[in-house]
Amino acid sequence: MPHLPPCLLIVTAEIDPAVEADWNQWYDEVHLPEALTCPGVLRGTRYLAARDAALTDHGEKTADSARVYAAVYELDSPEALESEAFRDMAVRGWERFTDRIRVRAQVFQSL
Repeated sequence: MPHLPPCLLIVTAEIDPAVEADWNQWYDEVHLPEALTCPGVLRGTRYLAARDAALTDHGEKTADSARVYAAVYELDSPEALESEAFRDMAVRGWERFTDRIRVRAQVFQSL
């Protein structure tokens, strides 16, 4: 089994199609490269959902066909998100997309 990092930051985003190309260019050329320079951020990779999401809520099953992007950042610890460099980088550039995206960010630690 490959070595897994002790901590992950997983960010998912649904993007308004009207700004999707601009979002992808900014994320790939600016945001992700900046994130990778922050102390404690080991690696980062982006993904695009390959198929509809299967949703189950209290026994009710549905599907969601929204285009969802995910970025998975490998961190050395949750404290990596508390550095000044990360805090500054995390908000820079988002302002032009905030009313056109739905984002969820969550930190996971290995058990």
